[in-house]
Amino acid sequence: MANSLKNTIHTVTITAATAQGDGVCHLPDGLTVFVRGGLEGEVCRVSMMKVTRRCGWARLVEVISPSPARIVPDCPAFPKCGGCVLRHCTYEEELRLKRQRVDDALERIGGLTLKTSCIHPAPQRNRYRNKVQFPVGGTLEDGVRVGFYRARSHDVVDVPDCLLQSEDCNRAGRALKGWMERYGVQPYDEQRGTGLVRHLFCRSNQAGEVLLCVVANAAALPQESELVETLREAVPALVGIVINENTRDTNVILGEGFRTLWGQDFLYDTLCGLSFRLSVPSFFQVNRAQAEVLYQRAVAFAALTGRETVVDLYCGTGTISLVMAQQAGRVIGAEIVPEAIEDARENARRNGFDNAEFLCADAKDAAAQLARRGLRPDVVSIDPPRKGLAVEVIDSICEMSPERVVYVSCDPGTLARDLKLFGERGYDAVRAEAVDLFPGTGHVETVVLLTHN
Repeated sequence: MANSLKNTIHTVTITAATAQGDGVCHLPDGLTVFVRGGLEGEVCRVSMMKVTRRCGWARLVEVISPSPARIVPDCPAFPKCGGCVLRHCTYEEELRLKRQRVDDALERIGGLTLKTSCIHPAPQRNRYRNKVQFPVGGTLEDGVRVGFYRARSHDVVDVPDCLLQSEDCNRAGRALKGWMERYGVQPYDEQRGTGLVRHLFCRSNQAGEVLLCVVANAAALPQESELVETLREAVPALVGIVINENTRDTNVILGEGFRTLWGQDFLYDTLCGLSFRLSVPSFFQVNRAQAEVLYQRAVAFAALTGRETVVDLYCGTGTISLVMAQQAGRVIGAEIVPEAIEDARENARRNGFDNAEFLCADAKDAAAQLARRGLRPDVVSIDPPRKGLAVEVIDSICEMSPERVVYVSCDPGTLARDLKLFGERGYDAVRAEAVDLFPGTGHVETVVLLTHN
């Protein structure tokens, strides 16, 4: 069946669409097919690309009857670039798809009847990111590429002006590319492990300052003084340039060694009225305006009165911890990244908090350690990476018996899986709201309140 269907053309009706930018349709034999770029209600001609026993994937050839939600994409790199998947539909449709994605995960994976009460829209769809990590690819012979990976691959698409990034970060990317071509600096080749420049990291703050980090397959780069001159000329708001050494065969972007090439290796930014020091590896939400909405909803779910003890796992640079500390009696944050914990402690001192402490430990170890100490927090706040929580973390949280758990998630699937495990241990998910921190992309944040039953 797979061989006979490949490259065949079909006229289909898209019956549903996903927040990852895929339309869903069915062939006459019942096979479910995903169509990149298809919108619900459209009649399209599609070409089958891959077929398995359970489903297939097709390329959109022609939209015969377009959806009212379809718009002309405003980015020339779309859809080649895999960063955005929803630039072909209205923002109202994007929000509907994202909210539906969360609700579907809660029902199908979590087995819950709970649905999101709302999704908070972003005030702007473009230029909202305060951080970007541009992969660098190509060759000097065929052209250096600074941009993003093509969908479902590690082939770098050159994107000289990403509409999600600040203009300064885009200028930095173009300047790095020009420097590499001018001085013959080879991009990193993943297959061979050769070449020098792997990524360009750019962070900006509300004041307009910019911090850059060049991730290199070596401890040093040729023509470093010229690199500094090139980047400073392209980005007058630049306050620091850092070299990060990453010589490992890995998809992890940052290595462990940092060296300041020029200026300072940190920025200060503000969030919810607080000031935060941010180094290159520090975690900080990329959409400041929507992060404030997300954290305000998390604090509202925590229902703090000024007396509670809060444990904040995966605390990063202490953003949620310190926002909670404004209304809690005591906050204990935990994070595995030493630089982030150093920043979190400095952020607490800088903002005058004496009711916040921070542990440098893996969430599993920190939760177990606090449970062994007999700590009984009123609230546990968790904001894990995309993979969600290990079962041991859930067990340790439940062992501490908090009245409330506030779960902030960037992945509806792992969130729903973890909520089911919490439910089996006596914690019910009672409220959920979605927040769109990443317009144009398939990502969505969710905040959920769990209470002890």
